Amino acid sequence: MNKAKESPLRRASLSMMAQVIFWSRWMQAPLYLGLIVAQGVYVYLFMAELAHLVTGANKLGETGIMLMVLGLIDVVMIANLLIMVIIGGYETFVSRLNLKEHPDQPEWLSHVNAATMKIKLSMALIGISSIHLLKTFINAEKMSDHTIMWQVIIHVTFILSAIAIAYTDRIMTKTLIEAHSEEVHHD
Repeated sequence: MNKAKESPLRRASLSMMAQVIFWSRWMQAPLYLGLIVAQGVYVYLFMAELAHLVTGANKLGETGIMLMVLGLIDVVMIANLLIMVIIGGYETFVSRLNLKEHPDQPEWLSHVNAATMKIKLSMALIGISSIHLLKTFINAEKMSDHTIMWQVIIHVTFILSAIAIAYTDRIMTKTLIEAHSEEVHHD
């Protein structure tokens, strides 16, 4: 149907539906606020573990201290993942943050999009998985072979998934660039 023949009521209905769909993105805002609360829980967990490390360092031994420090690093990496999801997801799917060249603006935020977010998140998951795997290897004598095997399989799966996501993004980007060059040459 051509626009000239559309009734005013149909145009108004379609416009209203488009507005409702567009504004529905704001339903995600409480989800990001919830992730901020979850990050607060991780800050509390970090501080409690840090206090435990400081007060019990002489009883833990070198391996115990190393495992606790790796646990702290794990908490920090999960908090970093949360920040990427909160800031990048909000910016990509809800609304611009309009930081106006704020000096503390993360460098990656200036070129964030859904594909970039997927790659950054997959790399963060690999980092977190690496820390878990390192903790497992340090503590291997207390772990079953079955548990170690599955942690390695899951880690390798994360790595292969990240490679697949990056490769797919590269193919899509190359295809878009080629399509754009063809359009420029035809104009």
